Amino acid sequence: MTTRDFNRLSTYINNAYGIKMPEAKKVMLECRLQKRLAALNMSSYKEYCEYLFSEQGMTHEMVHMVDTVTTNKTDFFREPSHFDFLTQHVLPELCEGNNGYKEIKVWSAGCSSGEEVYTLAMVLHEFTEKISSTDYHVTGTDVSLSMLAKAVEAVYAEDRIADIPMWLRKKYLLRSRDRARQTIRINAETRARTDFKRLNLMDDTYDVHNKFDVIFCRNVLIYFDKATQCAVINKLAEKLRTGGYLFLGHSETISNMQLSLTPVQPTVLKKLSHQ
Repeated sequence: MTTRDFNRLSTYINNAYGIKMPEAKKVMLECRLQKRLAALNMSSYKEYCEYLFSEQGMTHEMVHMVDTVTTNKTDFFREPSHFDFLTQHVLPELCEGNNGYKEIKVWSAGCSSGEEVYTLAMVLHEFTEKISSTDYHVTGTDVSLSMLAKAVEAVYAEDRIADIPMWLRKKYLLRSRDRARQTIRINAETRARTDFKRLNLMDDTYDVHNKFDVIFCRNVLIYFDKATQCAVINKLAEKLRTGGYLFLGHSETISNMQLSLTPVQPTVLKKLSHQ
């Protein structure tokens, strides 16, 4: 890949998707795009770039390029202290004195293949089944169509569920009838409380319909520069109802940011009434 082709791709990836792509990632980008060159029967990155940025390429290839270059690392019950804080503090606070029916709305932004969405659904179900007047719904969004397809399918290899407690596995997971496949699927009732759609956090506004009680956007901002991180958090805040919470990843810092949310823990922020 020539420097010109790399700069063209990296600039577009950064501007359109917020993903930092410095010179040090050139080899990584080459390796990841090799499969797209093979799929399109192309012999050079120059040829690929010309196609990608053509009208046809922008329509048909761009989604595949994004799927290829994005990092999709996720697990069930990743960073478990967040789910403890959600159960012990956030959910009781949200439901206190609700005086009747309430649906807790949660958004997993950057949900990848869905493990975080279904973890949230399990946690919310365990909490709300004790409160007859309270329901829940979890929305998952991601920029990668291939990851969203996996999330909707909700089928995972058995080795992916090690961090799910056994009693929750028995309650929410279905084993494949073909034991040789060694896969599980999230049960239908839990899947019915979720929805998924494509969303780019670099968009000027976020096309999700609800004001959410809780937003999880964890281990996504680490791929953005500081200015983009701040802009994304403030746009997420616009989708939080007053009193709602935003959870960030434990490796993400908000120091020296002008935010419209108030930190309550190092990676948990709250939208107060005057914000």
